[in-house]
Amino acid sequence: MSRPTSKLAVRSSRAAPPAGFAALDTTGDPIRVLRLSVALPLGNVDGLHSALLDVSDPKSANYGRHKSKTEVEQLVAPRPESVKAVTDWLSSNSITRSSISPSGDMVTIELPVDRANALLDANFTTYVHNATNATLTRTLSYSLPADLEEHVSFVYPTTQFILPSSRLRVNTAQKLVTAKRLERGRSKRAGVATACSIGATPECLQALYNIPATPAAASGNAIAVSGFLDEVPNSEDLENFLAHFRPDAANGTFQPVSVNGGLTNGTGTSEASLDIQYTVGLATGVPTAFISVGGGQGTAGDSPFLDEISFLLQQEDLPTVMTTSFAGDEEEDAEFAALVQTICNGYAQLGLRGMSVIFASGDGGVAGASPGSACSPGQSFIGSFPSDCPYVTSVGATQRFSPEVAAPFSSGGFSNVFARPDYQVSQVESYLKALGDTNAGLFNASGRAYPDVSFQGVDFPIVQDGQLNVLDGTSASSPGFASMVALINDQLLNAGKPPLGFLNPFLYSQAAAGAFNDITSGSNPGCGTEGFPALPGWDPVTGLGTPDFQKLLAVAMSSPQ
Repeated sequence: MSRPTSKLAVRSSRAAPPAGFAALDTTGDPIRVLRLSVALPLGNVDGLHSALLDVSDPKSANYGRHKSKTEVEQLVAPRPESVKAVTDWLSSNSITRSSISPSGDMVTIELPVDRANALLDANFTTYVHNATNATLTRTLSYSLPADLEEHVSFVYPTTQFILPSSRLRVNTAQKLVTAKRLERGRSKRAGVATACSIGATPECLQALYNIPATPAAASGNAIAVSGFLDEVPNSEDLENFLAHFRPDAANGTFQPVSVNGGLTNGTGTSEASLDIQYTVGLATGVPTAFISVGGGQGTAGDSPFLDEISFLLQQEDLPTVMTTSFAGDEEEDAEFAALVQTICNGYAQLGLRGMSVIFASGDGGVAGASPGSACSPGQSFIGSFPSDCPYVTSVGATQRFSPEVAAPFSSGGFSNVFARPDYQVSQVESYLKALGDTNAGLFNASGRAYPDVSFQGVDFPIVQDGQLNVLDGTSASSPGFASMVALINDQLLNAGKPPLGFLNPFLYSQAAAGAFNDITSGSNPGCGTEGFPALPGWDPVTGLGTPDFQKLLAVAMSSPQ
C-alpha cells in the first residue's frame, strides 16, 4: 500500500511570464502529453566540484586522472531516502516513470496536460516568445507535497522560461564580396593577410592562430556538436564547403546522432551548417558527431540541455570535446537557479570524465544571450546561460586581423546565479581594479565572470542549401576554439597523455598566460551603456584573449599529467 503524501504546498509561483512572452492559449490542450523531469538533489555536490578541480588543475598531483562513468555516478547518486520519497509519490498517483538518469538524480514522467495540472496544482499554458516566435508550455505556479520539499530540487518545465536560442547575423555585404572572390581559390597555405582576404575561412583561421592542417590520428579522440531547435546540417553542403575551403581535406564527414527524436537529415540550416563546417573544416581528421536533440514543444517537452546531458552521461565512452552554440538569458528566480545549477552540475560530471565542454558566450553584449534583448538604460546587465556555468569554457568573439579587436556583440559579464570560481580570481580582480567605477551597480562583481577566451566571430562563409552565406556570431567562435582543443587532444593522446578535460584551471594558469593574444580594444554595448571595455589581461568581452595553437599545445604537452 502506498504511503499518503502531505498536503500540497506552493513550490514556485510568479505573477506573470518574463518580458517578451505572451500567453498564446489560455485554455490548454488537456490531452496533449507533457514530459516532465523531476530533479532530485545530488548526493555529494561539494565532492563533485572538488574532484573536478582536482583532476583539472595542472598543479594537482591528480591532474588528468579523470573518473569513470561508474565512479562519477557513485559520487553524485541522490540519497536513498530522496529516491524512496519520489518513487512513493509517483506510485501513490499511479504514475510510472518513463526514464531515469544514470545516477538516479533525474526522473522523467509523461502525463496529459490535465493530469499534470491536477498532480502539481498547475495551469499549463502555451506561451509565445515574441522576438523569435518560439512557443513554450509553462505554468505560472506549481505545488508539491510538503514532505517532498527536501527531496525534489525542481520539476521542469514548470515556471522556468529558459529559451535556448542562436541568433546568427547574416553579413550581406561581405557575402557579395566573398562570392566574387571564391572563384580565385588557392592551392597552398598563405599568410594571414592573403588567407583572410575573403573572410574567416578555415585557411584564414589556420594562418591566424597557427592551427595545423595535418590530419589527426589518435584513437579515442572525438568532437561533438550540439544541435537544438530542429537545426540540422547537410552532408552535400559540407562536401561543397570543403571543396571550396579545405580541398586538402575534402573527405571530411560527420556522424548524426538523434536524441529524443532529433532531426538527422534535411535541408541544411544556418547554425548547424556553420558548426559542422567549421569543426570538420578545422579539426582535420577528428571524428565528429552532430548530436541532434529533439523535442521542441510536443510530446517530448523542451529541455534540450537536460536531455543532451542525460544522453551523454549514459555513454561509456564520451567525446573529448563538445561545442554548443545555444544559450539563454539568466532569470532572477529561485526555480530558475535550481534548474541551471543542476544543468551546470551535469557539465561538471562530463568534465570529471574527461570532456571539454565549450559554449558560445552569446551575441547580446551585456544584454544577455541574444541581440535585441529588452534591456533598458539603467537596468542591470543580463547574464548568458549556460556560458556562465563555472564548469564550462565560454568563448567570446573578435573581429578584424591586424590587430584583432573585440566584436561588439560578444556577450560577457558576471553571473547573478553562480559565484566566481577560484581559478579566475586573480585575473578578474585585476580587471575590476582597472575598470574602476565604470558600470558600478549594474553587475554582480562577485559572480562567475565570462567569457574565458575568444576567437574570430565575423565573416564566416558557409554553404547552406547549396548557396553561399556569410555569418557572424559567437556561434562561429565556439566551434573554432573547440576544434583547436580537439587537435591538442590528438597530440596529447598520441603522446600517451590524457585529454585536457575541463579546461578553465589550465587556461587561467600562469603557464598558459603567454599562449593567448591579448585583445585590448573594443567593448560589448547594451542596456544603454558601452558595456565592458576590453583591457590588458582578462576582460568580460574577450576573456583571456585568442589562442595561439602552437603555444597552447606546448603548455599542454609540458604539463605533468
